[in-house]
Amino acid sequence: MFNDIGPLELVTLIILAVLVFGPDKLPKVIQDVTRTIRKIRDFSESAKQDIRQELGPEFKDFEFEDLNPKTFIRKQLDNDDLGLKEIRNGFDLKKEMAEVTDAVHGRDSDTGSSSSASGSSGGKVEMTKRPASADERPPYDVDAT
Repeated sequence: MFNDIGPLELVTLIILAVLVFGPDKLPKVIQDVTRTIRKIRDFSESAKQDIRQELGPEFKDFEFEDLNPKTFIRKQLDNDDLGLKEIRNGFDLKKEMAEVTDAVHGRDSDTGSSSSASGSSGGKVEMTKRPASADERPPYDVDAT
């Protein structure tokens, strides 16, 4: 319930409660608070039971925690009926990245390192500009302008 309260914060709350209510009234206040929390829990459980009875026997396994979107999505993704585990296991990121790298470098992805060793340029692409001759015009695309 109080998972995000650290020990220092808890000590601060206790000291603050002693200062506000005093050491004489503090046990009575704690009893009242615990009694109120218990009543709220009982009311919540009875409301859940009433809703389950009204929904009928089809929803006897209905869990209210499933209404939380995170819980619902996690439960659906862990469901084996969708086949997501097979898809996730069949996807090899290293292999896909190697294929993309080979395609960028102009190598055949099936031969792997043998094509890069036997190729004359070593699988490298010439990226420098070559000087254009005076009579050579750069390519012109009418649709691009």
